[in-house]
Amino acid sequence: MAGSAVLEVSDATFDQDVLQSEQPVLVDFWAVWCGPCKAIAPIVDDLATSFAGKLKVVKVNVDQNGATPSRYGIRGIPALLFFKGGKVADQIVGYVPREVIEEKVHRVLAMAPSSLA
Repeated sequence: MAGSAVLEVSDATFDQDVLQSEQPVLVDFWAVWCGPCKAIAPIVDDLATSFAGKLKVVKVNVDQNGATPSRYGIRGIPALLFFKGGKVADQIVGYVPREVIEEKVHRVLAMAPSSLA
């Protein structure tokens, strides 16, 4: 295995890596001390591999990057936000089974990009 397909992003790189992405983006807001975050991480990693080329998957450490979580009103983690065309298309807060995340991924990928002319 050549490492994870998940990219770590920071407050500084968030706009470029997420908002300006051509592909839909799944953002995993997490922290080292968060048990449910650790539980959901293998699912997120697996989805990054499964949907490579269709979906970009990134992680934001909320302890190291405070501006981005507060910008999107993140109160609890893990929080998964789905971005399409630079806007939040969907979100999940807390631990959920893989099927729930996968269903939202399919829904976001099927959505027409509304903000693109």
